[in-house]
Amino acid sequence: MKKLLPLAKLAKYTIIETYDYLETLPDKKARAEHIKLVEKGIKRQYAPVVKKLTRSQGKILIKLIDRECNQTGYNIAKAFVGAFKANLYQGIAILFGQSLNKTYDPEGEDKELERIVRQVESGVL
Repeated sequence: MKKLLPLAKLAKYTIIETYDYLETLPDKKARAEHIKLVEKGIKRQYAPVVKKLTRSQGKILIKLIDRECNQTGYNIAKAFVGAFKANLYQGIAILFGQSLNKTYDPEGEDKELERIVRQVESGVL
């Protein structure tokens, strides 16, 4: 959890920062170019870390990103890179037994995960 929660929070801040910057760009072409640069940078920086995750860690990371961003990974990808690439990423996730459409349910299925997250955030763990 100590490894995954910072990644989810970083995803949140990256999304906010990217969205804010995209709003300042003059046209679609400039936005598309910036998104490509951001995507390449994220892949270069985080691919080695993400490749080392286990499948269960990947599932938890997808849920934590939903927790932090209040959107599924699929919706985030669709908003930034479009439906085609989002579907491509979803297809790759499915090949690895995952889904970018996983949602975070702190009152139900993810109650125990929420308890652990709160402990990590408060410094108990």
